[in-house]
Amino acid sequence: MKNIPWHTKLTLALLVFLPIYFMVAALGTKIGLWSWQTGLIGMTFQAGVFVLGIVAVVALISLIIGLLKKPRRRVVIAIGALGVLLPAGMFAAFLSAAGTAEANPIHDVATDTANPPAFSAETMTARAESEANPLSDYQLPLGEIEMYAGSAPELAIKSHAQIINDTYAELSPLPLGGASKNDAVAAVAAAMGNMGFDNIQTDAEAGRVEGVAGTFWFGFEDDVVARIGEQEIDFRSVSRVGQSDLGANAARIAELRELVAAQIGQR
Repeated sequence: MKNIPWHTKLTLALLVFLPIYFMVAALGTKIGLWSWQTGLIGMTFQAGVFVLGIVAVVALISLIIGLLKKPRRRVVIAIGALGVLLPAGMFAAFLSAAGTAEANPIHDVATDTANPPAFSAETMTARAESEANPLSDYQLPLGEIEMYAGSAPELAIKSHAQIINDTYAELSPLPLGGASKNDAVAAVAAAMGNMGFDNIQTDAEAGRVEGVAGTFWFGFEDDVVARIGEQEIDFRSVSRVGQSDLGANAARIAELRELVAAQIGQR
């Protein structure tokens, strides 16, 4: 490192700092040092863009110096190039996330949009205690829901039911086939366990299975419920915070449905 120029050392230090910064933003949210708005929106998507820009500019200057100054040294050029490419890749990921959020504007998804599965009183209490998003009326236009006030006109006129049917048309209830309700309850609980859900609760009499799915980095929690009827199983997954779920709830339902289907022999 003695013969490495100062601008390359600075670039290298910033490259080490970059992942640490975003890890702190995420894990600080998870352990409650700050709110999810601060960690995700403020530190990650807002301040994070400036952090990426600073690293990229410093690295670009270092790269130019390395290319112009002779003798050219591979390590100087390599570190400078990495310092430009890494922030560029992360910024592209941010843009991709923004596009995904636009394509998935809601955070409450169910396989029955006319009568979505209901959560137990215990789950509703847990949501209230964590100051979670209120559950939305699936038939109400988004423009009439406080969280979505100010949405683009083409989105404001659509309801949860319309968005789910348009965006997640592949989601459907799972037929019970020859499986009993008790077998289905057990299969759903086992599938939730295999997916790493917490606080799994079953109510065979009510035909309901619930669990909480969490994310590793930010510790976001989503409530999931399965309603086992006489003929089929319906699923619902709802984020506790945030407006868009980036498609996570629909993907979770699809995975849970597939695991349950494999256990009860249905598709």
